[in-house]
Amino acid sequence: MRQSAREIERFDVQQGAYETIEFQSSEETPRMLIADDDPSIVRLLADHCARMGFDVDTASNGIQAALKAGRVKPDILVIDVNMPEVDGLSVCAHLLGPDRAPVNVIVITGSRDPDTLERCESFGAHYARKGPNFWNDFEAALAEIHPRMAGRISQSCTDAPAPAVRRRPRVLLIDDDNDINRLLTNRLEKCGLDVEYASDVQQGFRMACKDEPAVIVTDYFMPNGNARYLLTRLRTTAATAKIPVIVVSGRQLNEATVQDLRRDICGHRGAMQILRKSRDTYALFETLKKICGFEREYPASRTIDLD
Repeated sequence: MRQSAREIERFDVQQGAYETIEFQSSEETPRMLIADDDPSIVRLLADHCARMGFDVDTASNGIQAALKAGRVKPDILVIDVNMPEVDGLSVCAHLLGPDRAPVNVIVITGSRDPDTLERCESFGAHYARKGPNFWNDFEAALAEIHPRMAGRISQSCTDAPAPAVRRRPRVLLIDDDNDINRLLTNRLEKCGLDVEYASDVQQGFRMACKDEPAVIVTDYFMPNGNARYLLTRLRTTAATAKIPVIVVSGRQLNEATVQDLRRDICGHRGAMQILRKSRDTYALFETLKKICGFEREYPASRTIDLD
């Protein structure tokens, strides 16, 4: 396999100085790992980059990206900044450590934060901002990494829509008690989230397929199907297979049911967390904060009647 190389400068924190790093780029079917928690963006990038000639793998969060990068050794890592569990820049810091093999990185984000750009430069990473000029930046980065593919890269991206900036994470609530849905919606919107709610499993599944929320919060007991049924539908459907699900229940679930909800389905994670319905929704909001990354403080009154 032919190799090309480019040299960049990366700041070495321990030495307190910049060091020159040579990045190797394979010219035959280079491997690419795309990591973003927005399924629509992952599909858009994966489809497009596959047409360019890249061997594409994907990840939906920071931990998965770090694990897959260690296993498949991608030539290029395309990674979002704001993701659940571990952010993209932390993954970059881990993968681009002085004791690790160099990898070409393209950071994608909707943020204009100058600190983010500065950190990207310190890693020697390329930067492409989601929005109208995204494909120009993305093409330029790929062409610099793989100059022999420049013509194919530019031709592939001509008519592609640019990844949109999702300004507010979306939460889907599924509960047959619409009073609970409305009360939680009011609280979540104050935290800067977009919220939709469904009153049964069938409606919730259809909305999840159409809107691809960042996370689903569902009651366990509902008239036309429980949370396990919903999880099975979600995990066996490509568009919803990776959406995190939080299950809440007004009744104490036995250990067998809890383990069943947590069990993987078709290789995808079951319930991310299982919570008991309570007047105090702090645990629920803390979990949503980790997934959605909102920075607003928890509402002053953190109790709500969920009975």
